[in-house]
Parts: sequence; C-alpha cells; structure tokens
Amino acid sequence: MADPDIARILELEDERFNAVLAKDFDAFARLCHPRLSYTHSNGLRDTLESYVEQCRAGVYDYQRINHPVEEVILVGDTALVVGRMEADLQVNGRPTRLDNGSLAVWTREGGTWKFLAYQPSPRPGTTQSGQQPAKKENKESMVKK
Repeated sequence: MADPDIARILELEDERFNAVLAKDFDAFARLCHPRLSYTHSNGLRDTLESYVEQCRAGVYDYQRINHPVEEVILVGDTALVVGRMEADLQVNGRPTRLDNGSLAVWTREGGTWKFLAYQPSPRPGTTQSGQQPAKKENKESMVKK
C-alpha cells in the first residue's frame, strides 16, 4: 500500500503546477511556505513574494508544464521530490523551453505540507531556447584552471 504522505505530496505537486498554468497565483501562494526559496534554471533566486510578483507581471508566463516525478523521499516532516520539469513559457516575452531535472522540497508544519524550495538542474546535452550551449573545454585547459 502506498504511503498516504507520498500520495498527498504528489497531489500537491500537481496543484502547484496547475495553479501556475492557470495563473492562479493566490492558490500557488497558499501551497507555499512563507520562506520559499525558488531557484531558476539561469541561477537567479526568488522568494515567495518576488516569484508571485513576477508571475503576476508576466515575467514568467507558462504555457505548458510536464513534471514527471521519479521519486519522493520522506525524512520525518520533510519530503524531497526528485523528477523533471519540462516547460514551454515566455520569460520577459521571450519563448523559452525548459528540460531540467528538479528537486522540490516540502515541509510539514502543524500537519500541513508546504512547498519550501525548488532547485532545477539542467540536463546534460540539452539547452534552453535562446541560450548558447556551454563551450566544452579540453582536459588540459581545465587542469590549468
């Protein structure tokens, strides 16, 4: 039988992505811990307030999100959600496609799970639209560095 906490986390993951797609940022915010730390693929970080503000302003405008979950790891009142985040969106009006590994962290306080942190990891061999692939360095130049 599946763990009810894992089933709940999977439901909450669906709810958070559905809220962003529906542009229901109040629903998204209700799922979040007040100290949310949201890291983007480009390395920039947002707090709950700054992320919601930028979404409302159209900085991040998601058209499609696919978020397959590979594993949910429960450690006490913390859940680590390991998976992927594939998305088509506009970033400042510029079309962008994401294909990242992802780590979402949920924490339970007073019996309620809250979204605490998000960290993407760009997948090797993929590039985001509008970005140049990283230059490959040979072994000798890496040793010099």
